[in-house]
Amino acid sequence: MKTVSILLLWAAQLATPAAYADALAAPAPASAPFQPVAGTVVALGGAVRFDNEAVRQRIVELAGGPGARFVVIPTSSSYPESTGEDAAQELRRRGAQVELLKIAPRWAGETLESARRAAANPDYVAKINAASGVYFTGGAQERYADVLNPGGIASPVLQAVRALQARGGVVAGTSAGAAIMSSVMFRDALNPVLVLKGVMREGKEIERGLGFVGEQLFIDQHFLKRGRVGRMLGLMLAKGYKLGLGVDENTAAIIQGSEIEIVGATGALLLDLRSATQEPGPVNVRNVRISYLDNGDRYDLARSQGQVVAAKQAKGEIKFRQPGFASELENIRPAYTDILGENTILRALSQLVDGPRTQITGLAFDLPQAGAPLANDPAPTLGFEFVLRRDERTHGWDSAGIDGKDYSIFDARLDVRPVRMNTPIYQAWP
Repeated sequence: MKTVSILLLWAAQLATPAAYADALAAPAPASAPFQPVAGTVVALGGAVRFDNEAVRQRIVELAGGPGARFVVIPTSSSYPESTGEDAAQELRRRGAQVELLKIAPRWAGETLESARRAAANPDYVAKINAASGVYFTGGAQERYADVLNPGGIASPVLQAVRALQARGGVVAGTSAGAAIMSSVMFRDALNPVLVLKGVMREGKEIERGLGFVGEQLFIDQHFLKRGRVGRMLGLMLAKGYKLGLGVDENTAAIIQGSEIEIVGATGALLLDLRSATQEPGPVNVRNVRISYLDNGDRYDLARSQGQVVAAKQAKGEIKFRQPGFASELENIRPAYTDILGENTILRALSQLVDGPRTQITGLAFDLPQAGAPLANDPAPTLGFEFVLRRDERTHGWDSAGIDGKDYSIFDARLDVRPVRMNTPIYQAWP
C-alpha cells in the first residue's frame, strides 16, 4: 500500500505544470561545514576499460563482495539493451547478482512517456529495495533528469535509490552516470570557453542532477581527457559551489563520508574555492586551490587534507623549496596557448611542482572559424588567463616508472582573469 501511495502521489505531481517551474537546487552556503556523503558513491570518469579490474572489482567489494545484489539502470544510453547488459555482465564476472531494469526511452519500442512509467514500476522499486548497489551507465545524462527526476520531482525508482544510499548502499555511475551525482549537472555544454563566458542556460547547458553527493560537491567526468577544468570552474562560480571534483577517464572516485579515494588508470582534479575571492563581471577569481589526486591517493574534504600512496610517501616530497633543487623535467613551457587542451592542466601542474618555475600561465579562448565568431558567443574577443603558482601550501610527490612519472599535487594556487584577445589572432606570413 505504501508503494502504491508513492506512485499515485508522483503521478499527481507530474500532472501539475507548476511542478516544472522550480529553480535548480542551490548548493549549501559557503560557510557551512562539509556534510558527509551518505553510503558510498562511486563516480567513474567514463571510458572505463573492460580490463580495469581494480575499479570494477572494487565496486562489487564495496557492495558486499561476491553475492552482492546490484541493479543496472541504463536510462541515459542510446543503446540501453546492449550497454546495460554489458555493465551487468562486468559486475557478474566479479561475483555480483545483477538485475537490468528496462527504464530507458531509447529501448526498442519505448518512449519518454513509457520510460517515466517504468520509473514508477513497483517491481523495479522492489528490486532496488532488495539490492545493495545501483549502477548507472553512460550516455546522455539529460535522460536521467528527464526520466527519473522530471521537473525536480523524484520518481519512485529514484526515491528507492536514495533510500538504498541512506542505508549504506553503493551508488555507482560512469560518464553520464557520474555527472548525475551532483545536485546541478551539465546537461549539454560542449564548449568550456562559452561556459566561462556565462553561457549556462537552465534546461540547455545545465540541469538538475540527482544529488547523490549532496549540495556542496560538484562532479564532472571525462575530465583531463576533454580539458574540462574551465567549464567546471565557471559552473562552480555561477552556482556557488566551493568544491569540485573532475574525474578522468578509466578512473573512479570513491566517496565515503567526507573522504575521496582515487582508483584507476589516472586520477582526478580537485578545485577548492573556500578561500577564493571573486571580482564582478566575467570570471575573475583568485586563490583557487587546485589539487591532482593520483591513483591510490585520498583527500578528506572536511579537513582539507590529502594523503598519497605509501610508495610516494616513502620516496619523499618533491623538494622544490630546498636550495639547489634541480628539476629533472626538460623543455619547461612558461605558458600554454590552450590550457583547456587534452591533459594540459595536468602537464602544467606537473611542471609547476617538478620544474624551475614558480608560475605557469595558460590561455583559454575560442578561435573564430573562417573569421566569424560562434553564433552564441556573447563576447568574441573575451579570453581567460590561467595562472598556476606554487606557494607555501603547495606539495608534490612523484613516483618513477618505466614510462615516466605519476604525480600527486596538493594545493597549488590558481588565479583566473578575463583578457581581451586580438582579432584576428593571427595572419598569414609574411
